Amino acid sequence: MNEIYQQIENSAHFKELVEKRQRFAAILSLIMLVIYVGFILLIAFAPGWLGTPLHAGTSVTRGIPIGIGVIVISFVLTAIYVWRANGEFERLTNAVLREVKSS
Repeated sequence: MNEIYQQIENSAHFKELVEKRQRFAAILSLIMLVIYVGFILLIAFAPGWLGTPLHAGTSVTRGIPIGIGVIVISFVLTAIYVWRANGEFERLTNAVLREVKSS
């Protein structure tokens, strides 16, 4: 069993998969972190601006669509990751499996 693990670790496809997946996940995580921290900083330092109504006579403030946007962006980034995982990352995983099974 250890031989299989060693073959996988030594595989060029596996190394490529790990590198690409880690880099992509780090980029998406950084994007989400910047957006979330930015929103929290707005809450902390500009609560009056966020609490300003969008239109006269409405109770919907600027903070509501911005908060919803943060949530929607998190779903979009998750969908982007799943799309790439089911495409490129899945192809690399299958290449690793074929390589290990053939040896």
